[in-house]
Amino acid sequence: MGRTIFLLLFLLPWSETSRGKLMSQEAKKEGTSERVLVRSKRRWVLTTIELEEESVGPFPLKITELFNDQQDEHSVRFSISGHGVTKDPKGVLGIDERTGEVFMYKPIDRERYPIFHVEFNVRDAKTNQTLDKTLSFDVAIQDKNDNPPVFNHKVFSVQVPEKQNEGELPLTLQASDKDEDGNDNSRISMRIVSQVPALPQISLKSIDGKITKLVFTGCFDYDKARTYTMIVEARDHGTPSLSSTATVIISITDSNTHAPVFTAPKYDAQVIELETNKELLRIPVRDQDTPNTLASRAMFTILKGNEEGNYKIETDPVTNEGVLTVIKAKDYEITTIVELEIGVENEEPLFVCIDGKPVKPIPETLKKPSTVKVAVKVIDVNDPPVFQNKIQKVYRIEEEDPGEVLYTPIVTDEDSVNIRYELAEDPAKWMSLDPKTCKVTLAKKMDRESPYVHNSTYTVVMHAIDDGEPPATGTGTLVVLLGDMNDNTPHLSLNSSVMCGNKADRVRVKAEDADAFPYSGPFTFTLGKEDQELKRLWKLDPSSGYETSLISLTSLPYGTYSVPLKITDQQGVLAHSIFQVLVCDCGKGDVCQDLLPRTSSLHGAAIGILLGALLLVPLLLCFCFFCKCGEKKKINHFFFDGIQTLMAYNDEGGGSLCKSPTSSICPFKTEQQRPTNHSGSLKTGTFGESSEFRDSTVPRNSYRTQSRTRSSRYNTYDTVWSGLSRSFSFNMEDLLRMKISKLSKEDFPEYQPHDYSSEGANIDTMSLDKLSICSNGDDLDFQENLGPKFSALEEICQQALKEKNIKL
Repeated sequence: MGRTIFLLLFLLPWSETSRGKLMSQEAKKEGTSERVLVRSKRRWVLTTIELEEESVGPFPLKITELFNDQQDEHSVRFSISGHGVTKDPKGVLGIDERTGEVFMYKPIDRERYPIFHVEFNVRDAKTNQTLDKTLSFDVAIQDKNDNPPVFNHKVFSVQVPEKQNEGELPLTLQASDKDEDGNDNSRISMRIVSQVPALPQISLKSIDGKITKLVFTGCFDYDKARTYTMIVEARDHGTPSLSSTATVIISITDSNTHAPVFTAPKYDAQVIELETNKELLRIPVRDQDTPNTLASRAMFTILKGNEEGNYKIETDPVTNEGVLTVIKAKDYEITTIVELEIGVENEEPLFVCIDGKPVKPIPETLKKPSTVKVAVKVIDVNDPPVFQNKIQKVYRIEEEDPGEVLYTPIVTDEDSVNIRYELAEDPAKWMSLDPKTCKVTLAKKMDRESPYVHNSTYTVVMHAIDDGEPPATGTGTLVVLLGDMNDNTPHLSLNSSVMCGNKADRVRVKAEDADAFPYSGPFTFTLGKEDQELKRLWKLDPSSGYETSLISLTSLPYGTYSVPLKITDQQGVLAHSIFQVLVCDCGKGDVCQDLLPRTSSLHGAAIGILLGALLLVPLLLCFCFFCKCGEKKKINHFFFDGIQTLMAYNDEGGGSLCKSPTSSICPFKTEQQRPTNHSGSLKTGTFGESSEFRDSTVPRNSYRTQSRTRSSRYNTYDTVWSGLSRSFSFNMEDLLRMKISKLSKEDFPEYQPHDYSSEGANIDTMSLDKLSICSNGDDLDFQENLGPKFSALEEICQQALKEKNIKL
């Protein structure tokens, strides 16, 4: 239907009078004949504008003509702008500037540009001055039925189960038309052009003209038709009417419309009594529905004969067979037959359609499942003997005397009378078993700490064997729970440890006991000897527990110490142990540096000379053994001790035992061959670095540093001799006991105590280095000159050591 735009005159009253040609409306209403001349406002005059969609021309096509009252007084020029001229779609409209005629130059697509906004202007042709306001208006394009209805899909597909209920199908058809809404050009109707196959009948149900549902009545039959094809048309109501079509494909999926049936009326199977988890029979079924779907998958049920739950039947997912299995053993005295009734159904409920109409509810006669009889023959076999108590526990204490009867089991056998017994497991061989009565007797003492005992439990397994064909065996278990006795002494977990003397003053000592509580820890730790010297060096803290700390009370020289310990458990059982402590310098780490391997390289000649020098060792030993003290009396008692002992010589007491160098009771000699250095530090005497003179009052580092400042002759001698002096010591008590009877007043002059415990330049203090365990008759002047051969040997050794940068 066309649309025409009418533009009316816009009139506004003007205040001034003029030579106007129109009569006032007010004068007309009053009915007077007086003519009032009123000047009117300038105005536009526009005839009808009609823009038709998809016009066929001929072009250019005049559509309207424009007037303005300024044309009477001016030479005017008209112009046009907006859609169709200066805005898209450009080139559609134009105007004759002189006459005001408006033309259309080409067709318009309303679906793209339904509204044209156009503006007209009038100007003086000579001065180009605007003579009136812009005339603006919207032009609606006349619609034309040039678009057919279109479906949102060319092909519609849907799957519908065979058991679909009557009514709407799960499919919606939708179509649209681009023509103007609200008129016949866009109003749509649908119809089914064709349907194959024709039944069940399918129809359309319109929702709002553009949306339509499919509905049907009756039943689909998967066996007859699995696909339905329909052609649906959508047509508008315009002139001329336009239309389009779409294809609808309905695929039918199979439903359970056929009940499964057994292929045979009866089946037979057999099983041996007491046999379990054994497949007895496979039962096949026939089903006309699609395989491997819920419509054909079988579900089997044992309806009768399985009241005790001895059997089960499951579906094989591959073959769809029923698999009958015995799951629970039963003891039969004689061979017997058990009859089972088995039914079968599908997982999906049955759907029934009769005469093209679904049947609901389904009659009981149709719902009843197919059944079959299965006769199971149970074969009687020889049953094994049975222990009344399969597991028996007894309680005993370890170390009990043999001969006691621990247990006599009760064994029954319904098939046999003659039963023999034997031990199947007795790992420690502690038991004996009577083969006729199964009486278990203790044959040996039991030890709770044996490796065959686990968590204080010892297990014995017995077998009862009957005389059947074949023989059957029953099993019984005897569990002996062993109580503990205090038959083990405590002992150290580790017998040695390392103490980093430069970092720590203690080591951990841990004990353990094979016995259980209360015959084990916590333990009591004490030193192994009532020795004052031992207590002065060590202490244990804490004194009880499962572990303690062995603490050094003094600064110990580096070496190995054997500390005797006593360990007592809660019941007073005592154990003696020796704990070895290696005291060493660990530096900044945790490993003894003294134990690291030392390497050096000497010239071949130097090595030969050193070996020659070692031959002098026996000669030096002879000097030591024949050393005299006092009035040239020989000391015949020497004690070699491989373990160094720290002895204190810095105790202040009742004066000196040595009155003079010639005292008859002095076992020491004041050395005069070598003077004391400026600081009063200790100098090496006849025995070098003897273990008795390694006094806590003299720092070892100071001693070693000063030793290096001696002459080359003394360095060579002391290096050899210091290694020897560590290997033996004098028994000082014997020496003093020999001289004690000769003490006199003259032997004890007034004596002021001296401080030997501090380092520094205390030149007034007498150096202990002047004391030496020797005889007054010894003369060491021979050390000043050992002869030309020894001097040559010394020079060669010193030169080799200097080349290798080795310091002794």
